[in-house]
Amino acid sequence: MEKSIHNILLVEDDLRVATLIQRGLEEQNYLVTMAYDGLSAKKLVYSNSFDLMITDIILPKMDGLELCKEIRQERPDLPIIMLTALGNTNDKVEGFDAGADDYLVKPFEMRELIARIGALLKRARHSTGNPIKILKLADLEMDLNTKIVRRQGVSIHLTPKEFNLLLFLLQNTGRVISRSEIAKNVWDTHFDTGTNYIDVYINYLRKKIDRDFDKKLVHTKSGMGFILMEEE
Repeated sequence: MEKSIHNILLVEDDLRVATLIQRGLEEQNYLVTMAYDGLSAKKLVYSNSFDLMITDIILPKMDGLELCKEIRQERPDLPIIMLTALGNTNDKVEGFDAGADDYLVKPFEMRELIARIGALLKRARHSTGNPIKILKLADLEMDLNTKIVRRQGVSIHLTPKEFNLLLFLLQNTGRVISRSEIAKNVWDTHFDTGTNYIDVYINYLRKKIDRDFDKKLVHTKSGMGFILMEEE
């Protein structure tokens, strides 16, 4: 079967970097549309059907974070990878909170970017056409069709990455999940053991789905990972 051709929007104001990335993607048979500032990228997304977007954070006219937030309103299903020189934990968390699906720090190897693209496109294919489904644990509900999360009937606003993390926990209710397993399944990558992404996002979830409720659902198993379950 002939491989389907995917159309990728690349947003990068450094012409040299943009050309190198474009060449590498085209060698993998991707169609690449270029944008050199955030405002132009936004207009392109609104008028075209892209399969994935790659964007820098520091851009003219509209930065990558604001671009990502606005695009999420129009295209919540569009996979987004951020490429940037800003590489500390706070920068990455800010990128994920803006709606990015993945985050790659410059300098990077082209084969790693290709692998990240492939993983996101594969996940996007598998997520289309799903029937209406509601996941439940105790008084917590997640509607996979509307992307609405409620506890005791109260709507809880989650960022895209928080939603995906909670989804993975709900799909594995009652089972201890390691940090590396969460990183692989929620971020499609393996983070260095020194980072604290997982703990940061678990803490976010606790504040939103546990803090204001008597029964706690997110639990830590010291030295092993995390488990979503009702308190005994």
